Formats: sequence, structure tokens, C-alpha cells
Amino acid sequence: MKFILRILVNAVALAVTAWIMPNFILTKNPLEIIVVAIVFGLVNGLIKPIVKLLSLPITVVTLGLFALVINTAMLLLTSWLVGNWLSIEGNFLTQLLYAFLASILISIISTILNWFIPDGKK
Repeated sequence: MKFILRILVNAVALAVTAWIMPNFILTKNPLEIIVVAIVFGLVNGLIKPIVKLLSLPITVVTLGLFALVINTAMLLLTSWLVGNWLSIEGNFLTQLLYAFLASILISIISTILNWFIPDGKK
């Protein structure tokens, strides 16, 4: 049940980000949005820990700010994996900028939504 809630939180965060940001294009089909959220969750769950471990020295030197770069890379990887269902339009630098801003926005929205989800602890 908790896994399904996390997928829905990711889906809502992605949809709200696509609604706010003009160059962040997400499909309109709800089922495809769920698939994008699942892929985004898998990328964050499987690949992100490995990247964080390998980049630990630079993350320590930058006092954790390199984590924003890692989040941006995970969003770009998700965009590449799902193809046309999630696209960040523009040239390379514009894509990097919008992916960076979108990753911050997704993190904020996910955090706010997770406040309203009970964690099961008493």
C-alpha cells in the first residue's frame, strides 16, 4: 500500500511540475503518467544510491549541493528512458536548466505531499 502511495505522490509531483513549467512536457494520459512515475521511482531507488555513493567525496566537499546535480541527472535519465511521455524541450543547456529547476520543484512537492501520508508509526 505504501508503495502505491509513493507512486501516486511521484505522479502528482510530476504532473504539477509539468503544469507549472513550460518546457517540462508530460503526457496527458493518466496511465502513462503512472508509468513515468514508476520509472522515476525505480531510477531513484536503484540507480541514485549507487551514484550517491560514488560521488560521496564531491558531495562532502560541496556540503551536499552536489545532490541537486544528482537529482537533475536522475530526472534526465528518466526522461530519456520513457521517451515521448516525458520530455524537457530546448537545447542542451536549456534542458539542464529546466531539469534542475524541475528536480527542485518535484522534491518540494513530494515533501509536502508526504507530510499528509501516514507513515504507519504510532
